[in-house]
Amino acid sequence: MARTNTSSRFALPPFFLVSNAIIWISAVIVMGIVSYFISESNYVGNHVIYEEVISVLTVAFFLASFFLGTYPGYVLLFNIIFSYLWLVVVVFAAEDWSSDYASSLDHTVEAFSFIAFFFLLFNVVFDWHFGYRGHVRTTSAV
Repeated sequence: MARTNTSSRFALPPFFLVSNAIIWISAVIVMGIVSYFISESNYVGNHVIYEEVISVLTVAFFLASFFLGTYPGYVLLFNIIFSYLWLVVVVFAAEDWSSDYASSLDHTVEAFSFIAFFFLLFNVVFDWHFGYRGHVRTTSAV
């Protein structure tokens, strides 16, 4: 009878842990800068509000993912949804702040939005591979 280690299936693999930490840090940076923009401006556009909402949701949900164990495959949908949300944030940031007159904070929002999207995309690919090919077989292949 084969022994399988089921407790390791519910823990975060090291790649997910590092990737989620980078995503969370990027979301905190974007949230802080966009919050500063909102507090300093009289008029706030819809793109800025969208970027703020997605960064706040990411901070909240990814903070929870550090404490909750993950089971590969179940987190895949979560990562896909947030990767598409961050893709829209990257597009909005590039549309709003990719000009020559943009400040360094504007470019920082663009950069860290892309970093969050990029690592979320890696999470999707890694979770797809880990969830469907990286698991230990517990049944015979007869």
